[in-house]
Parts: sequence; structure tokens; C-alpha cells
Amino acid sequence: MRVITALITAVSLLSACSGMKQAYPLLPVAEYEKMIVGRLDADYVGDNNCVSKCHAHDKIREFSRLSVHGEQIKPETGLPLVNCESCHGPGSLAIAKIEQNRKLQGEAGNRCDSTKLLDLKNLPPQAQSLICLKCHSIASTPALSHWNTSIHALNELSCFSCHKLHEGPQQKVSHEKMAELCYGCHPDVRAQFSLVSHHPMRERKMDCFDCHEAHGAPMSKMLKGSTTRDLCSRCHMEKSGPFVYEHGDATENCMNCHVPHGSVNRRLLSAPMPFLCIQCHNPGHRGVLEAGQKTLFANRCSDCHSAVHGSNTPDNDGLGSLRR
Repeated sequence: MRVITALITAVSLLSACSGMKQAYPLLPVAEYEKMIVGRLDADYVGDNNCVSKCHAHDKIREFSRLSVHGEQIKPETGLPLVNCESCHGPGSLAIAKIEQNRKLQGEAGNRCDSTKLLDLKNLPPQAQSLICLKCHSIASTPALSHWNTSIHALNELSCFSCHKLHEGPQQKVSHEKMAELCYGCHPDVRAQFSLVSHHPMRERKMDCFDCHEAHGAPMSKMLKGSTTRDLCSRCHMEKSGPFVYEHGDATENCMNCHVPHGSVNRRLLSAPMPFLCIQCHNPGHRGVLEAGQKTLFANRCSDCHSAVHGSNTPDNDGLGSLRR
């Protein structure tokens, strides 16, 4: 009876978990392309014709004019045209009845019919991103070359999840807002940066983009660089060597000893000394005082082996004991 009860409970839990997030099968790219074409019975009218009819968008238009996208409206730049209709679709039907509605409703009728434009908010995330990728898959290569296989895209985020084009002329996420934006989905990382030993995120000396490529990267965790050691040595060049006497783990992966965001141990160590070191090394040193008499168990291995990452200086026996 208990076995049957346990099976029923397990099945109930599995069915409840499966209902927490609905799976959306990925469609062929052509299907998303159809979604962002816009009304086939509408025509492109240009920003001046569109916005001049609907003054509710004057502030948004000013933001666009001052942005990097607004720069591309100028023909002399030779850049591809980027305006309101590049994202929202052809706008002739949206503004067709504004004059008529203004006469009937006064100021209340001074709005375009947004139902005739692309319903951007309700498009699937893949289609939302495709609107931006129409231009940026070429203009921003290689930054976006890994987007479709990135953990962000696979978790149904789109460009609109991070980039708010109508909130000001700044189209990219600013350094001041980047950490807060990432913490919205990664609260565990915020907690790690609050620990006593941490990378200087709270001090505004670095941001998430210094280590991670939010648009996708070949490395796990969307890390920049070809290896973890390559990434860390961009800031910690003195630790990278080459050394005559190298610490084996340090030449492989910095994460063998360190954690990336924050730690309760000094210098972002994953465990306190000597417990970190004795995971690989014999915990006792024989012959330090007199041969065979005592075993010295130091509190911190780095008190003697101060050149933890590598050294060019041999010890008295001509060996590399990682001492300065």
C-alpha cells in the first residue's frame, strides 16, 4: 500500500512540475519572419508623416532622434535606414483615420490605431529578436553570432527583455543599470557579491559584461575568452606567468581554487586554507624541525609558499616549492 501511495505522490509531483512552465516548440525561422512583416495592405509613410499626425509620440520621437538609431536616418551617413516603421511595420493604416477621429473626439482622437501595427509585446520572443536581428545580425557580427544558441535565447528572452528603446536616447544598457538588470534574473549572484570577499561590482569598478557576453559565447556561462584562465589573466596578468616553477592547478583553471563572484574566504577562495590545499597535498611537512621528530601543520600554507601561482626562484634544495 505504501508503495502505491508513493507512486501516486511521485506522479502528482511530476505533473505539477510539468505544468509550471509550458513548452513552446521552436518554429522554423520563416514562420517568425511572417510574423514581423506587418500588414500587407498597409504602406510605409515615413516618420514625418506618421509622428506629425500623432503628437502623443513626440517625446519618443525625440529619444529616437538623439539615439544611435536616429543617426542612421540621415541619408549622408550611408547607413541603412532605421526609423519607426523598421520595427513597428508600415504605418499608413494606423494614421489613416486620425484626422476624422480628431474632428469627432477632439484631443482624445489624436492617437494612431496601434492595432494596425505589429503587436510587438505579444510576439514570441524569437520573433521579437528577429526584428532586431534583421539589421544586427550583420551590423553587430560577431557579437550576435552565438545569440540563437545562447542560454538567454533558449530561456525565451528577447532583445526587448534588456533593451528599452523608448526610455531615452541611450540604446544600450548603461554601466550603472547593468548589474541591477542582471540581478533581476540572477538574485543568487547579487547575494554572492554581498559576501566579504568579492569582485568590485558594488564599488562600480567592473560590471557583468567584463566577464560575460550576454548575447552568447562558445564558453559555458557565456564567459568571454577562450578559457577561464585566459579570461582571468586579462586583469590578473601577474598570475599568468610563464613561471619556471608552476602550480599545476593554476595553469589549468582558476576555478580550481577560486569562486568567481564572492566568497566568505579571503581572496575569493572556494575553501579556507589549509583545507583548500590539503585537497591535493599531504597536510603534513616532515623534516621541517628535525627529521622524524615532529610534523608541522601550518595554519596558512601561503605563509611559507607565498608564490602560490608560480615562481622563478628555487628553494635551498634546488626545487620549486613556490616560495619567493
